[in-house]
Amino acid sequence: MQTETVRKHSFRTYDSRLEPIAEKVLAGERLSFEDGVQLYGTSDVLAVGWLANHVRERMHGDVTYFNVNRHINPTNVCVANCRLCAFGRKKGDPAGYTMALEEAFETAASGYSEAVTEFHIVGGLHPDLPFEYFLDLVKGLKERFPKVHIKAFTMVEVAFLARRARLTIDETLVRMKIAGVDSMPGGGAEIFATRVRSIICDHKIDGSEWLNTARLAHKHGFRSNATMLYGHIENDEDRVDHLLKLREVQDETGGFQTFIPLAFHPENTALDHLPVTTGLTDIRQVAVGRLLLDNFAHIKAYWQMLTPKIAQIALRFGADDLDGTVIEEKIYHDAGATTPQGMTRKELCRLITEAGRVPVERDTLYHAVTRTEDSFVVAV
Repeated sequence: MQTETVRKHSFRTYDSRLEPIAEKVLAGERLSFEDGVQLYGTSDVLAVGWLANHVRERMHGDVTYFNVNRHINPTNVCVANCRLCAFGRKKGDPAGYTMALEEAFETAASGYSEAVTEFHIVGGLHPDLPFEYFLDLVKGLKERFPKVHIKAFTMVEVAFLARRARLTIDETLVRMKIAGVDSMPGGGAEIFATRVRSIICDHKIDGSEWLNTARLAHKHGFRSNATMLYGHIENDEDRVDHLLKLREVQDETGGFQTFIPLAFHPENTALDHLPVTTGLTDIRQVAVGRLLLDNFAHIKAYWQMLTPKIAQIALRFGADDLDGTVIEEKIYHDAGATTPQGMTRKELCRLITEAGRVPVERDTLYHAVTRTEDSFVVAV
């Protein structure tokens, strides 16, 4: 029988194992590892979604955030050989590319008329490009677009660049900050479990190194995102472990802004025998992320990977952010994503409004953006 607290909040479930979890959620209490496994294991995904939506509305009401951003992937040449990746190419591969700096600057400036508030920069682990190339890239963008926030280089890239330059992680982060990097994306986390990581991305830093690099980045004042790649060979326990390790670092540093669950796209990868994730898996992942990551302010439904339709539903399953215009995203499209490579502000607002939410344009740090024709004002 449901308790008085659960009844008062109109929570209903046919899975009695969810009732003690609901008690915790409605009381604002932290969930355990066992609770997380139960949330993944229950067939009552609507009840999980109800709880996640309760937390989402408690934190954000009907507001849903988006931004006007542009992705820049300066190179797809990569020394790693991750089985999950369709983007990277070996040195000498005819399909490999590396942008000259002027080409990267032209890419940043071209093809989109609306004022961009963010450049999102990630790429391959190039065996030959010096650290100075990336610093000069950031400096050049800052000189040409001084109002645009630069979110650049994953924890994996930072660790690789540090080794290439024979610097410590701390020294690398300091030089990035001086060059003009404002914050960092959350890619490369994949799944922290050693068993899984050894199969899907054994050429990358391990999970503890990713987490420690994030700690150091936050210590230097960088805010960052955090991700989890799901829908490949991981199990429910691996997912919960991943989320709780992120939660632990967030308790220590407070430096994570947003959690972004990323659905694995197997096409054109070494794991292309695996099925694509279902919509049910996608919305459950958003919901469980919202429920376990009680110290994260934001959960993102990344429409590029989920599809706009599933992303709309996710706004009722715990997500409060739809990402942004994402012009010229390459990494997930190389892996078979069939979503558009960009979306206008108008289209994003329509998706959010039709989901019964209130669109709010933000900058990278979640300050509201007010538009005046092609310029913008950030409310700090």
